[in-house]
Amino acid sequence: MKIDWAALGSVFGVSLSATVVLVTLFTLGLMGLSKHEAATEQGGAATLARSGAYACFALCTAAVAYGIYLIVA
Repeated sequence: MKIDWAALGSVFGVSLSATVVLVTLFTLGLMGLSKHEAATEQGGAATLARSGAYACFALCTAAVAYGIYLIVA
C-alpha cells in the first residue's frame, strides 16, 4: 500500500482553511448581531451591522450547502 502524502497534505490544508474561514464568518455574524442589539438598546439604528451579519450567515450557509453538494454528487 502506498500513501500519497502530497494529496493527504492538500486535503488537510483545504480542510483547515475552510474550517477557519467558516468559523471566522460565523463569528463576524454573531458580532454584527451583537453590535446591532447594542445600538438598538442605545436608541440608534445599526442596519449596516445587521446586514453584514446576515451576509456572513448567508456565506456560511452557502459554503455548507456547497460542501454537502460535493459529498452527495
